[in-house]
Amino acid sequence: MAGQGQLNWGNVVFLLFSPLVAVVAVGLYAYNQGFHAGDLVCFSSMMLLTGLSITAGYHRHYSHRTYDCHRGLQVFYLLFGAAALQTSALNWVSDHRNHHRFVDRDGDPYNSRKGFFWAHMGWIFYEDVTPRSLDNVSDLKRDPLVLAQHRFHFPLGLAVGFGLAYLIGLAFGRPWGGVLWGGLLRVVVAQHGTFLVNSAAHYVGRQPYSEANSSRDNGWLALLTLGEGHHNFHHAFPGDYRNGARWYHWDPTKWWIRGLSAVGLAWGLNRTPAQLITGTRARMTAHKAAPVFEQERRSGEHDDGETARAID
Repeated sequence: MAGQGQLNWGNVVFLLFSPLVAVVAVGLYAYNQGFHAGDLVCFSSMMLLTGLSITAGYHRHYSHRTYDCHRGLQVFYLLFGAAALQTSALNWVSDHRNHHRFVDRDGDPYNSRKGFFWAHMGWIFYEDVTPRSLDNVSDLKRDPLVLAQHRFHFPLGLAVGFGLAYLIGLAFGRPWGGVLWGGLLRVVVAQHGTFLVNSAAHYVGRQPYSEANSSRDNGWLALLTLGEGHHNFHHAFPGDYRNGARWYHWDPTKWWIRGLSAVGLAWGLNRTPAQLITGTRARMTAHKAAPVFEQERRSGEHDDGETARAID
């Protein structure tokens, strides 16, 4: 991305005020209509459907091609990815590939070196100075489904994201509760979950695999984002379909992909060899320990010198 132009006031107003509007609207609805388990069902189901479409679809399938999958599953990813209201797959993937290519430098759309707020959502406040070339998504530009979603992603997002929420709420006799819980509140929570991967996952956590960039592994963030918090691993091995490499790492997205593979809906799962992962961790551990050992060595030499002088 060459730079930022004028403010996109639509994005600014929505991103700044949607959390407040969602909390107030849901609060007023609950005050007047009470709370019903159907509200939570609607919120949770819509969060899961749109969340997986971003993590397993936009991210691990389309951005990194870590696995291939059935055409019907791709339709699901594109429909519910649009419902996340995080732009089209084409734009999302282009930004994300630039993030990996230029991480922490000019050209990284959500460059964490520009500050937490910028990486979180400030970058979305501005129009691009030059039109998007989308040269880095030439593979997706050959896919008619992706191109159709790119053209109609906003009306699709409203229809799927709010229309389905309305129907789920209607099944419980609370259609507008569905719109507020499964539509508005879900969009806000899901968006800021994704934004936290761009911001918090570059500020808070450990770096067991690499210090070449600011990415970090963060367990609590993985809980909030269907496994996307293992971000240092992801930047070290972006072609792996997993973000949480170890069996106990919370990564529902990898379990989803593995489950799809078991029933023949996904295949070609790319998995980094265990020896490479172990070796990378070992080298990083040694790299971090080296200054400590050097300090201890120098301290030992100093103590030996003091002892020798005392004996003399």
